[in-house]
Amino acid sequence: MHIDIISVVPELMQSAFAHSIMKRAQEKGLLTVACHNLRDYTTYRHAQVDDYQFGGGAGMVLMPEPLANAIEHLKEQKTFDAIIYMTPDGPTFNQKMANTLSLKKNLLIICGHYKGIDERIRSLYVTHELSIGDYVLSGGELAATVVVDAIGRLIPGVLNDETSALTDSFQDNLLAPAVYTRPKVFQGLEVPEVLLNGDHKKIEQWRAQNALERTQERRPDLLNE
Repeated sequence: MHIDIISVVPELMQSAFAHSIMKRAQEKGLLTVACHNLRDYTTYRHAQVDDYQFGGGAGMVLMPEPLANAIEHLKEQKTFDAIIYMTPDGPTFNQKMANTLSLKKNLLIICGHYKGIDERIRSLYVTHELSIGDYVLSGGELAATVVVDAIGRLIPGVLNDETSALTDSFQDNLLAPAVYTRPKVFQGLEVPEVLLNGDHKKIEQWRAQNALERTQERRPDLLNE
């Protein structure tokens, strides 16, 4: 999979993609992430990419020409399965969306900044809009990083144990069950005996029941989806 990201401050994302699972995914050749500085695509003086919004009001808006230049340049190099704009007013990103996007070959993510991007870019180019929650960030970079991480770890071969992703929270509209490791007793609390007896059928039954109970307690809304 290849993911291009357009940003005013691509440096914000460099560390996230240079460590841990995302680093290993790229080293294995399973994922490539290219961050592009929007200022490289402007024809305005002083690398300007934003301007005041028509109609007045506080906050600057990313201008359409630099974004269009960047998108068109990247489209000349590859065909994108989705052009995604990270925005607070988009649908909330979830595991189902991550599963779907992980099957794509080429993705382009646009990071908003300031008050966002000119609406005409959304109309002309954007195919998907995503939010990571009902709050506003300084820009779309952190949100884009979240989306790339959620997608990237689902690519076959990225995780050492591919079954791990299949048992994550939200994969089946349930939260993941409780997990334990050594020691057997910690500050008076013991690991459930069923996890120690080696009976895999009973272990799976316990995990399924525990996942259901945790979901009913913490996120009952998931059971209605």
